[in-house]
Amino acid sequence: MIDLQLMALLLTPLTGGLLLAAFGSRSWAAELNSLMSFCTFVAAVVLTMRVIDSGPQVAFSEEFFIDQFNVFLVALTAFVAFTTSLFSRPYMRIEQHHGKLSTPMLHLYYSMYQLFTLAMLTALTSNNMGIIWVAMEAATLTTVLLVSLYRTPASIEAAWKYFILCGVGIALALFGTILLYFAAERVLGEGGTALLWTHLNQVKGGLEPTVLKLAFVFLLVGYGTKIGLVPLHSWLPDAHAEGPTPVSAVLSGLLLNVALCAVMRSKVLVDGSLGTHFAGNLMMGFGLLSVVVAALFLSRQKDIKRMFAYSSIEHMGLITFAFGMGGAVATFAAMLHMTVHSLTKSAIFFAVGHAVQKTGTQQMENIRGILQISPTVGWGLMLGTLAILGMPPFGVFASEFLIITTAMHDYPWTTPILLIALGIAFAAIFGKVQPIVFGETTAHRLPHQPALIPVFAHLLIVLILGLYMPRYLADWYRQAAALLGG
Repeated sequence: MIDLQLMALLLTPLTGGLLLAAFGSRSWAAELNSLMSFCTFVAAVVLTMRVIDSGPQVAFSEEFFIDQFNVFLVALTAFVAFTTSLFSRPYMRIEQHHGKLSTPMLHLYYSMYQLFTLAMLTALTSNNMGIIWVAMEAATLTTVLLVSLYRTPASIEAAWKYFILCGVGIALALFGTILLYFAAERVLGEGGTALLWTHLNQVKGGLEPTVLKLAFVFLLVGYGTKIGLVPLHSWLPDAHAEGPTPVSAVLSGLLLNVALCAVMRSKVLVDGSLGTHFAGNLMMGFGLLSVVVAALFLSRQKDIKRMFAYSSIEHMGLITFAFGMGGAVATFAAMLHMTVHSLTKSAIFFAVGHAVQKTGTQQMENIRGILQISPTVGWGLMLGTLAILGMPPFGVFASEFLIITTAMHDYPWTTPILLIALGIAFAAIFGKVQPIVFGETTAHRLPHQPALIPVFAHLLIVLILGLYMPRYLADWYRQAAALLGG
């Protein structure tokens, strides 16, 4: 049964990609894209219910493995991919109406969107560390085409920068995967089982510690490039700023989580082999550095999409730091923060996309009075900004509170650094967004109805998670935290 459910999850976006490759130029391509994304979400829900009821499952001769940790990310990925596809329908058609996109470019967008979803879901569900690497490379290639969709000099430059830097990063991750196989081969013997995570996890205590330590360094640096950890982050602001807004939403909300999932799988093995906090210390160092550097860069940004891209670097650094601390509370908080950040940041990019379409610019000094132009867009952007800045009662406040209080208890020297960085980020983002939303403008109201159901649906979920967490969801997070050694 699990084989059929997993097959439905992976074949749906594959079928969608092939259909849109053939019929992506038709007038109903946007609707087909949303339909296939909805079917993928339904398949993810069914698979999630199965894993919650029956526990971890293997499928297809153990090449795929689903447990409470990765199925949580599968459900989140499928949901955000679906809501982003709904947002894409009117947004991309307006871009075409404004002459920014041609019909062939829309054709490419819809087909690559489905294949990008397939690559992320494959990376999340694979039990084979080699297949995870291949899927991450496929995700890179599809998003390169999406980032360069406008075919402007700036978008092509951003796509090349993304391709080169992430290409180097993924090459380092490949070397780390080879070292992992080298360490496992002596225990598990030659063959494909030496790269199966479930087999590696069973014998992690017998793996060569020195080789595994070196492997983790390469895996963290390699996949850390995809996460956007400082100093490997420079591709991320350019890719977010120059690609279409739906691409920015799925990059920030989904792809960064997928890369972090691969790092966490590796961390479990290293912790079991070394019996020390080596992997956690590395993750804490990269995470803390990312939070601080991103906060400092936020105040210098003039492009609204670049600003929120640096916000993504800050929050992924915070999540990496929390996972690095380890323990039940920190790991629980990291997974909660992954959830609320993905939902909030994608909602913000949806609202920003409408604001940019109306004003025709991404320069914040030229975007004013969004509340007068479109009250719903203005309130969506303002509420999303307050949520991502950790204002109560939104869920980001709850997850950040748990992370900081855990740091106070376990690593008190990091607390002032985190608080100062978060304070700088708050002042920088709120100070720039406030005139964008509430400033004076002579512009007319939006001539079209923006697609804002995804914005407020995401923010409503984040608000609910800040006020009340359902017991089944809390139990789900606790089970996933236990699997990660929390």
